[in-house]
Amino acid sequence: MTSQTIGTTGSGGQAPQAPSEEAPRSSGLRGHPWFTLITVAVGVMMVALDGTIVAIANPAIQKDLKASFADVQWITNGYFLALAVSLITAGKLGDRFGHRQTFLIGVTGFAAASGAIGLSHSIAAVVTFRVFQGLFGALLMPAALGLLRATFPAEKLNMAIGIWGMVIGASTAGGPILGGVLVEHVNWQSVFFINVPVGAIALVLGLLILLDHRAENAPRSFDILGIALLSAAMFCLVWALIKAPTWGWGDGRTWTFIAASVLGFALFSFWETKVKEPLIPLGLFRSVPLSAGVVLMVLMAIAFMGGLFFVTFYLQNVHGMSPIDAGLHLLPLTGMMIVASPLAGFAITKLGPRVPLAGGMIATAVAMYGMSTLEVDTGSAVMSIWFGLLGLGLAPVMVGATEVIVGNAPMELSGVAGGLQQAAMQIGGSLGTAVLGAVMASKVDNDLAANWKDAGLPPLTPAQLHQASEAVQVGVAPVAKGTPEPIVAKITGVAHDTFISGMSLASLVACGVAAVAVLVALLTKRGENAEAGAGVGHI
Repeated sequence: MTSQTIGTTGSGGQAPQAPSEEAPRSSGLRGHPWFTLITVAVGVMMVALDGTIVAIANPAIQKDLKASFADVQWITNGYFLALAVSLITAGKLGDRFGHRQTFLIGVTGFAAASGAIGLSHSIAAVVTFRVFQGLFGALLMPAALGLLRATFPAEKLNMAIGIWGMVIGASTAGGPILGGVLVEHVNWQSVFFINVPVGAIALVLGLLILLDHRAENAPRSFDILGIALLSAAMFCLVWALIKAPTWGWGDGRTWTFIAASVLGFALFSFWETKVKEPLIPLGLFRSVPLSAGVVLMVLMAIAFMGGLFFVTFYLQNVHGMSPIDAGLHLLPLTGMMIVASPLAGFAITKLGPRVPLAGGMIATAVAMYGMSTLEVDTGSAVMSIWFGLLGLGLAPVMVGATEVIVGNAPMELSGVAGGLQQAAMQIGGSLGTAVLGAVMASKVDNDLAANWKDAGLPPLTPAQLHQASEAVQVGVAPVAKGTPEPIVAKITGVAHDTFISGMSLASLVACGVAAVAVLVALLTKRGENAEAGAGVGHI
């Protein structure tokens, strides 16, 4: 198999070029498309798993290291900030130096940072190495997509991305289950130590199997100012979304960071039209399908991540499930994504992305509407129907939107396109959690006082009502020690009913977002440049 290094028509309008004479050749396992997929899937699994597995370990970390709640929040926020801010720049590094090299560095660094966290004895060290995890994870994710794009021929690419999406979905949803088992039966350090052998396996496989693919007209220089402007703009946006639930959407600090983000993106866009080799050639966005794919990823992540955020509280705090039981109740979602992702890849190859993507978002919208009907005493069978439908809807979107973004970008910008895809998903998830969190908070604030009064409970001071509202927003009954049992039952009933009303409204908003995404999906089409990176043979 000969590595393809065919230059495709990019933003500069260059004509296709002949393959480079120095294109590396594969032999045996080396460069084999399906073994390449297995290799990148092992590496990507670490990053996806760490997005959710750590949430289960946070209480144990807080207790063991005597950390404050704010410190523990930084365990998640530091990782997410580093990942979201660095993804597009990391994709550009892969385009410049080769995706094989950046993938191997990402895998090695991520595993090393994970081991360092497990050996840490202070919260500051944990947060610091979590930031390093985010930075190395940002190297790894776009490189994985770049390698798939360069290795698989167009007719097999959707199936490969389907399996890739299946791994991400299964790892994300399986994180709480594995995390609960490890924390409960080993210790919190094991949550991070598990990445060391996984990373070592990915590194060995990468050294043996991965083949370096570089486009003939790959970038030769770096847009340093563009990197700085984009990173600053992304940081301000993500920081505002992270802090908005604490500061409040009406707080001046929230809008100061949002304004700074808008200014940063505007300056970045202006600069990109002036520099010779821009970080993101704005001509990319002249492709309506590519732009639609990016918007679709954001909307999908808002509906999915935002909606799922409250489901975990619903299962654990309203139904009283353990983290492991809650994870098991989400298995219909995970299982459906595992089954449906490769099937979605096959369907998209045969039909094109438009119909499967629109159908997937319709299923997602119906699932979110169904989740708005959940009650305090809803049984597992009914929950499983809506969770399974959500997984069925998400699978074609994860696969199809990824192919639309990466496939409509020139080969020499496949890393940047992969970074765009991941950044869109990360920002969408953060936006969904923040916006739907604000919807939940507003609904709880509006309903709690009246529900409390109607239940005949003693009146609360404004300060007490505020504290009670914060507890109810995550499904916790604000019961003081020594409260008589009949009063406990009343408070619990009010808290859970009020939480359900807030979750129902948030789910309806997520349903509306998914409905808008159906229209966006109709603007997508098969990647125009997918053939550019198609490998041949060994399929």
